[in-house]
Amino acid sequence: MSLEDQYKLYVEAYYGIQSIDEYDLKEYVLNEIKQLMINFENNYKGIDYNYINEYVKYNVDNKTKLQSSLILLNEINGSIELILLIKKKIKKYN
Repeated sequence: MSLEDQYKLYVEAYYGIQSIDEYDLKEYVLNEIKQLMINFENNYKGIDYNYINEYVKYNVDNKTKLQSSLILLNEINGSIELILLIKKKIKKYN
């Protein structure tokens, strides 16, 4: 996975979790992902982070964002409740 793809996964996961209105503690998870993104930006220069953010925000569908959220939550040992909510929302797209 390239560095751009890894950062794109973070951004997709961020927007995916942001779309889950049923989860009261999502702000904590969003802050954790935001911190991962900031650390990534500080460690890897030469990547157009603004382009990736804009591209994901406007061009990636919600199902993909939610799937990326599941991948990232698995990596950071996210809440099972949030994972179940995301899976439920993904099923609505199928």
